[in-house]
Amino acid sequence: MLRFINHTSSITNLQFPRHLLHTISSPPLPVSNYATSSSINLSNAFSRCFESVYGGRRLHTATSARNDVDQLSTETPLQQELDFPGGRVKFTAKPVFTSSSSEERTPCYRVLNDNGQPIVDGDSVKISKELAVKMYTNMVTLQVMDTIFYEAQRQGRISFYLTTIGEEAINIASAAALNDNDFVFPQYREPGVLLWRGFALQDFADQLFGNKNDNGKGRQMPIHYGSRKHNYVTVSSTVGTQIPQAVGAAYSLKMEKHDACTVTYFGDGGSSTGDFHAAMNFAAVMEVPVIFFCRNNGWAISTPINDQLRSDGIVVRGKAYGIPSIRVDGNDALAIYSAVHKARKMAIEEQTPVLIEALTYRAGHHSTSDDSTKYRPVDEIERWRGDQNPLNRFRKWIETKGWWSDEAESEHRSRIRKQLSQAIQAAERVEKPPISDIFSDVYDVPSKNLTEQETFLRRTIHKHAQDYPSNVPM
Repeated sequence: MLRFINHTSSITNLQFPRHLLHTISSPPLPVSNYATSSSINLSNAFSRCFESVYGGRRLHTATSARNDVDQLSTETPLQQELDFPGGRVKFTAKPVFTSSSSEERTPCYRVLNDNGQPIVDGDSVKISKELAVKMYTNMVTLQVMDTIFYEAQRQGRISFYLTTIGEEAINIASAAALNDNDFVFPQYREPGVLLWRGFALQDFADQLFGNKNDNGKGRQMPIHYGSRKHNYVTVSSTVGTQIPQAVGAAYSLKMEKHDACTVTYFGDGGSSTGDFHAAMNFAAVMEVPVIFFCRNNGWAISTPINDQLRSDGIVVRGKAYGIPSIRVDGNDALAIYSAVHKARKMAIEEQTPVLIEALTYRAGHHSTSDDSTKYRPVDEIERWRGDQNPLNRFRKWIETKGWWSDEAESEHRSRIRKQLSQAIQAAERVEKPPISDIFSDVYDVPSKNLTEQETFLRRTIHKHAQDYPSNVPM
């Protein structure tokens, strides 16, 4: 069943509106009385405060206080709850500590089993043939794109690349469940979201080669995509910075009453940053429509998940901040689509943040600068590439429906490979952005120090022309 962890049930079972839970408190004590009271009156005031805890018992002498304490273990308090500003809290006579870890882990929502067959009595959003085929073809396109661009980097044609191998379902299925007016704050392993929104293969190639057609004017590293047209905020290398930005943007959407939300993607490593925790708390308190999407792929570069945390993954952190949360099979496209579809509806209609933890596996290296076989076994990687491959699972389902075939698969892959080859060749022929673009778009009117820096750079290039690329216009 598609079920989000309730984020307020542990605080109170009273039927208060969620936005009022943090305002419930006892009537304020009169300030004027405190301003003129004696020390005796002040003592009486404190005694009145403690009455709610000690069931109407007034604190008086030291002897009687000790007698009161001795009787606490045998008498039933009259007051069963504390009317705390954060909500009513029940009392207990037992010194019980919360467990450091739950005996039973949070279940993982899935729709399709490993063989692509629907789970009996499963609860999911129904999708049409057209949507299912579009989702699958985009997943295949993303996979082929990763293969071709990765090889281009190995050939020395681009300087850097990073794949989404094993996480294609997360990219495409989550994007399919969003609306185009929702703002995306990605990490760096979500190009499929941009692909789904219409970012062309040529656009990807232009960014990777940093030519003058690149939206970022060649200022960013490869794979740091961004598109204002597609509401896809430019990727930042610094881990976790996009998370509080998404919360701030969601707060803006709330104030302007837009029928939209923001979604921010991050890995399990990103959840270990201070930005993550600050963002979660701010989002919960301000009740903003943001989806926190954690791709828990088991590895933060070379750091395994069990070296990062001792809790039951990331999903339990939502409860700590009062945020509805769900754990999803990240290799099940239908489960991802259903969870994000429901999360978006909750975020907008209920004006609440939602946390999604997708369990998946980074089946490729962290980037072209990494060799993951140095810190994890090869057979583990191959097992996830085979048994848990999200494309294979989704393909089995659409083939069972009669919506896909081997011929369609071969034709699509061949067509995408040809388009990518043409895009790379075209991107290589386009000249680089001019030197002036390094200094533009910072200030409306260039500052004195930027003008001096540009003059110095031009003089240096002219003096040492042999050390600089010849295809960069001066």
